[in-house]
Amino acid sequence: MTFRRLLLATILALVSLTSIADTWPNRPIRFVVAAPGGSSLDVIARTLGEKLKERLGQPVVIDNIPGASGTIASGNVARAAPDGHTLLMSYNGPLAYTQYLTTLPYDPQKDLVPVIQTSSQPNVLVVPAHLPVKSVAELVDYAKSRPGKLNYASVGNGSSSHLTMELFKSMAGMYVVHIPYNGAPPAALSVATGDTQMLFSVPSVVMPHLRSGKVRAIAVTSASRFTLMPDLPTVAESGLPKFESLTWNGIVVPAGTPPDIIKRLNREVDAILQLPDVKARLNNAGLDPVGGSPEQFKALIASEARKWSEIIRRTGAKLD
Repeated sequence: MTFRRLLLATILALVSLTSIADTWPNRPIRFVVAAPGGSSLDVIARTLGEKLKERLGQPVVIDNIPGASGTIASGNVARAAPDGHTLLMSYNGPLAYTQYLTTLPYDPQKDLVPVIQTSSQPNVLVVPAHLPVKSVAELVDYAKSRPGKLNYASVGNGSSSHLTMELFKSMAGMYVVHIPYNGAPPAALSVATGDTQMLFSVPSVVMPHLRSGKVRAIAVTSASRFTLMPDLPTVAESGLPKFESLTWNGIVVPAGTPPDIIKRLNREVDAILQLPDVKARLNNAGLDPVGGSPEQFKALIASEARKWSEIIRRTGAKLD
């Protein structure tokens, strides 16, 4: 009798779960974006949201919640109902390593579940056009001959651009002063005007300054050359072997979201990322579509957490 009751309970649970997955979504989907409108993260979310609306038959409402290095948006979604109607578009910081920079009100590895990696892009190392350096080696020599006299910009404390430069400084053995800015546009502008002398930034942000001739790109941070900027050498091939730092984005949902909903959402987004018009739109924003399984995204998050926690420990980088 006990076994029969257990079997019945299991069957009823599976039927209930299947019912939820089959009827999802039954109302508008809230798509939280951990960045302001107009950002590259916002471009991805809106591009995917338009296609998801067509494929799922429900509106997808974009909710931009920037601030605190993406942790406000992440905490908001971590507390949401795990019913598949609240998604988070976020990036490597709040998903993988921000917890090593400050205390968070949520645990990204326990309170959020990976759905899919949406894109990846390297950072580009740029300097003012008037700076007499045209390669990584020349920049390192220039900085070493002026210890503490040069400044580097970042898009904020704890950002990818901040930690990437700390890794660069550590591997190159040079000392430059950190000037954090509130966002990518002012950081890029500071290099264009010569207020700072170097910056690691995603390509889309610095592209206008590259086109105007006010800044010079000297390397990218991917392990191999970036397909959208193939003539630009990598930092690794420019004298710092094994140097790699990518900015990646992806979708997560609150822990407890039914697995069948996660699988369906993964399948739909993965298919959308392969569409030619979607690829073109993301490429125009300097992004490489990725896709893949939830398990692959989970493995990426874990790997990045291990890598950057050690770099944070070694360099003493802090969010505040």
